[in-house]
Amino acid sequence: MSAVPPRAVVTGTGTMNPLGSTVPETWTSMLAGRSGIAALDEDWAQALPVRIAGRVTADVASLLTTREFKRMDRCGQLALVAAREAWVQAGTPDVDPERLAVVIGSGYGGLDTTLAQTRELDGGGPRKVSPHTLTRIMVNGPSAWVSIDLGARGGARTPVSACASGAEAIAQGAEMIRSGTADVVIAGGVDACINDLIISGFAQIRALSTRNGDPQGASRPFDRDRDGFVIAEGAGILVLESEDHARGRGAEILGAVAGGAVTSDASDIVAADPEMQRRVMQKALASAGLNGADIGFVHAHATSTPVGDRLEAQAIKAVVGDGVPVTSTKSLTGHLLGGAGALGAIATLQALRTGELPGTYNIGSLDPEVDLNIITGTVRGSTATAGLVNAFGFGGHSVALVVTGS
Repeated sequence: MSAVPPRAVVTGTGTMNPLGSTVPETWTSMLAGRSGIAALDEDWAQALPVRIAGRVTADVASLLTTREFKRMDRCGQLALVAAREAWVQAGTPDVDPERLAVVIGSGYGGLDTTLAQTRELDGGGPRKVSPHTLTRIMVNGPSAWVSIDLGARGGARTPVSACASGAEAIAQGAEMIRSGTADVVIAGGVDACINDLIISGFAQIRALSTRNGDPQGASRPFDRDRDGFVIAEGAGILVLESEDHARGRGAEILGAVAGGAVTSDASDIVAADPEMQRRVMQKALASAGLNGADIGFVHAHATSTPVGDRLEAQAIKAVVGDGVPVTSTKSLTGHLLGGAGALGAIATLQALRTGELPGTYNIGSLDPEVDLNIITGTVRGSTATAGLVNAFGFGGHSVALVVTGS
């Protein structure tokens, strides 16, 4: 008879995002319905068709040493600060370095550095290029820096699956725990690429909201009049641990990643496949030994695109029905790209722990084709014990996580 695999519990969480520079700050803002979206007032943004975004407002330089700040792209900076918050909350686990791993996903890595150094090269020649360029532009930079900071020698992995990257990293990290590969895994996602190239590219395919005059009302998941997502930056990090290891050191268990699934649509580089979205949720539930009736809360991917939200709504209904509370906190944070799924997992953990479900904002009139119980304000007194977190990305990347209470 095979042994029962270890349960992957969560003992720490950390984040940097437009709503706050810690998990408590972020959670307070979510429950209050406070938006982190603002106008872009820099000169470079004024000629763009979209001039709004969700930015981390904390002074990141003050949270790192001068040497750290100079050597990292903003993507790495946000991930390291969030990882340190999560590590401290976890109680700075005493773990064999060979049994400590890092899995941090990113969609674009150090793209800001790539653009800035390309302009230096074009304007001033090779000698103007920073000696830190190569290590700053690496997509694996965030996972590398965190592994160095914490002395993790069990592997530093970097899933690159567009906007599903952070959720896929958590799925990978949880599987490392369940397979016995590691005792502790720092897992999550990050992106920080609010720049003219990314905004122009998304604007060209009409994926972004053009409500420049109403930044805080622009991200409108499931709303009848939604017109695209709002780009944002940020990181979400979880400390995953085998339950025996966590209990053995007396750690507080915040919840668990009870299951997860990663699939590929194999259909279109941009358009989503609702059948595969349904399938990935079903596979995630099966991996957790649960079914749709066990889910009490869904954190949807729901970025606020006209087609994407509708297709996901259909898939959610097919899996869990139309009565389960569903939300998308992207209405407040904007879309963190590779960091989105990880922040969704943190929000879901908080919801299950506190019984408070953060709502979806900016819904003036619900899309009649979205036949779900979309909560539009904080719901208190929830008894949900299991939640579903969705994350989808260009390339046909589909990820679903099953998160449970402690």
